Amino acid sequence: MKAIVNAEHLTGIVQPPASKSMMQRVCAAALLHTGTTTINNAGHSADDRAALSIIKDLGAIVSYSNNNTINIASKGVHPTTTNIHCGESGLSARLFIPISAISNTPLTINGTGTLLKRSMYPLIELLNKLQVHLESNNGYLPISLQGPIVPNNITIDASESSQHLTGALFACCAIATAPITIEVTQLNSKPYVDLTLQILSEFGFEVNHEHYKRFNVLPATHYKEHKEITIETDWSSAANWMVAAAIKGSITIQGLSTHSVQADKMILNALVDAGVAIEEKDNSITVTKSVIRAFEFDATDCPDLLPLLSILAAQANGTSKIKGLNRLPNKESNRIESIAHMLTQFGVDYQTSGDTLRIEGRKELLPCNIDAHHDHRIAMAAAIGALANDGTVTIEGAEAVNKSYPDFFRHYEQLSGTVTIQS
Repeated sequence: MKAIVNAEHLTGIVQPPASKSMMQRVCAAALLHTGTTTINNAGHSADDRAALSIIKDLGAIVSYSNNNTINIASKGVHPTTTNIHCGESGLSARLFIPISAISNTPLTINGTGTLLKRSMYPLIELLNKLQVHLESNNGYLPISLQGPIVPNNITIDASESSQHLTGALFACCAIATAPITIEVTQLNSKPYVDLTLQILSEFGFEVNHEHYKRFNVLPATHYKEHKEITIETDWSSAANWMVAAAIKGSITIQGLSTHSVQADKMILNALVDAGVAIEEKDNSITVTKSVIRAFEFDATDCPDLLPLLSILAAQANGTSKIKGLNRLPNKESNRIESIAHMLTQFGVDYQTSGDTLRIEGRKELLPCNIDAHHDHRIAMAAAIGALANDGTVTIEGAEAVNKSYPDFFRHYEQLSGTVTIQS
């Protein structure tokens, strides 16, 4: 699908979708929770649907009260099929593969699209330590496994992704009859781990940690038969409109909690450093067009912001420096390469040096064609970049936005942008 985007100015009010990072974790907790769970403001992205499909295949009963409320009944992990499909969701794969191994049912875990190109080797190493027998496609999906997990103290290398730790924490919480210790090395993305711990705690699971280096999983001691939880609005999605408004617009983003532990709330820090005008009021944030100054930002703990930050930097006065490149290769695309492609097409001068991306801002970005590389973050960042020129930007593979933000282009039009979709 092609999206041809033309926007001189975006203005209005927008409500971004629910956080898929939170939604998928809540789905996992609801599966492990013996009882019922009501999820309000449920997400509907492709990754959210993948998580719901997985928990149904692992034994949960899922029903809908209305479009935004989902009810889940579960008695734990009891697979109803031997084939589990994770769609294109890296988080769902890394979260539910360890959870699937709680069962002693032989299972095959598979996915589609770019997920098949994302290494699962650290997860395989983790499951070997928990005495799960498995076979993989040279470290990639599909994975065939035979549980059950045997409780054990383990060490995890989290340098590639904190999602491996998240999967281990959920699985260990479900099986802990005595304390389990997880030693962690090279942990990045601590806010995502905080979100994991928050969800586990809300469902009655007990984990404490020592400076994010040692996690102690304790047997659950408090339990509620019914749990009701509301999914927060997604800061990752909201960040698109904040950067859009800073470049050329005035947008109010509704439903955001400034008390959220979501990693991408750090977009506020980047915008403040760039001199962008921000007003916070009543769970909403308004951003208006600003003179953007060059900034320095460490995106190691929030790597999903890097495509958008590169667009912000491309419109700044001077040279901006963004750290965190080492977190980008094993995403939906190799984001070092896909961001470089996007900047090149926009006519932006940049350099990479080690873990740092240096971008020289320019007055206008060039009209161009951009390949999204099957990556939702690149597709959305390219559409925001269209605000910085007087022509059009054609985005190849624009359907990638469905992974996290199916209504992205509809909301773009509601904010007075022009989008032509070609199949």
